[in-house]
Amino acid sequence: MDYATQFTPISALIGGGLIGLATLWLMASQGRIAGISGITGTLIGPEGGDRIWRLAFILGLVIAPLIYMATGRPIEATIPASTPVLITAGLLVGIGTQLGSGCTSGHGVCGISRFSTRGLVATITFMVTGAVAVFIIRHVV
Repeated sequence: MDYATQFTPISALIGGGLIGLATLWLMASQGRIAGISGITGTLIGPEGGDRIWRLAFILGLVIAPLIYMATGRPIEATIPASTPVLITAGLLVGIGTQLGSGCTSGHGVCGISRFSTRGLVATITFMVTGAVAVFIIRHVV
């Protein structure tokens, strides 16, 4: 089964709830927005204050799937792209997050939940750009 295209409402609800709880916890405990690009960029950037919670957050993103796999359920993912395409895509996403002052987690999850106009505009821009890119890749190229 291709999990990237199969909607499963129960797991989506649980995953969304966990993301919401994680962002709420980070805001309540640290007063920070759970934007992955900002957390990662500041962790490895020159202004590295608050490195411990940032490192813990990133490690949680890496460790959580390993815990899931330890329960005996494999994570099946296939990415039909070459390594150069993936590297280019990663660099473009990194440039985009710098130009947009954040990523979908910061603007989409945290910005919209705080009724941020900037977060809403950024999220709409991300979604429209993604839809256009998918259309071009699947139907034009």
